[in-house]
Amino acid sequence: MPIITSTAPVAPPVFIPEVGYATITYWDPVGTPWPMTDHSAARGYYVLADGVSGLGAAPYELTTDPYPRGGAKLRHAQPQPRNIVWPLHIGGKDHNEFVSRWRALAKAFTRTLRDGPGTLDIALPDGSRRQINVLYQEGFDGLGTFGSGITWDNAVITLFCEDPYWVDPVAQAVHREYGVGEDFLQPYPSVSSGQVLGATTVTNPGDIIVWPTWVISGPASLVTFTRTDTGEAFVLDPNATPIGHGALLAGEQVTVTTDPPTVRYQDGSNWVGALDWPDAVLWGLAPGDNAVTFQLDGSGPGSAVDLSYNPRYETP
Repeated sequence: MPIITSTAPVAPPVFIPEVGYATITYWDPVGTPWPMTDHSAARGYYVLADGVSGLGAAPYELTTDPYPRGGAKLRHAQPQPRNIVWPLHIGGKDHNEFVSRWRALAKAFTRTLRDGPGTLDIALPDGSRRQINVLYQEGFDGLGTFGSGITWDNAVITLFCEDPYWVDPVAQAVHREYGVGEDFLQPYPSVSSGQVLGATTVTNPGDIIVWPTWVISGPASLVTFTRTDTGEAFVLDPNATPIGHGALLAGEQVTVTTDPPTVRYQDGSNWVGALDWPDAVLWGLAPGDNAVTFQLDGSGPGSAVDLSYNPRYETP
């Protein structure tokens, strides 16, 4: 999902069901922030906390096998897209101002069906943030009651979320580089880098498996990434027949994304043929600690691996 990293105008947090006290901003597909919890008359719109739903844990579809004597055993839990019900109050000092705001907000949400998803950003008083991508589904209609639609009205819209999980917009980064061990006493006390290639532990603080992005910096003649606990691995060979590049030189880089699977050389060329298909498994990071190994054959000064990912959560 797109990650919004810039900041919107700050408003006091308000109580939102399933979340607690929070400051919420909607970012439309072109990056315009729409503060949702600012009740000031100057802004003229805000979310109505009474009626908000769909912000909690993701929905699941369960596949089960019946036990012969009653009951059932869970075989698979498939996360489903979620719907968020988002009631809005919109007003103005006169009819023209109200209509202008109503039209602007309707466009900000409905354009997600043409320009790509918008993003709901929830910031909690403890400083944590969660985001989820949304598409407009229905509901920008108004109440249709006596007195509404002149200087104010409410719209109860439904937002469709293809990915039901919340994402931390602050990426986690892991850097490991080539290092040479040194004799602690010769010729004088010294230490080598603690961030060297080889076996290491990568921690995923989220609730859900994440699919990281890898950047490999040469020199390297063969690169192997292994998740030790499962044995899943993939190998990047820059001298593979479809590529024929030869060993990565110092300063050359290759980027591997795991969801969707892509491999790109620094000039943008497609290097997916450098992976050891069909055995390659572009594995993800499970919640908690993950024992992994970064092995770079032919490494030397400048060799490095940079791993980045955004933790994913069941709830905001």
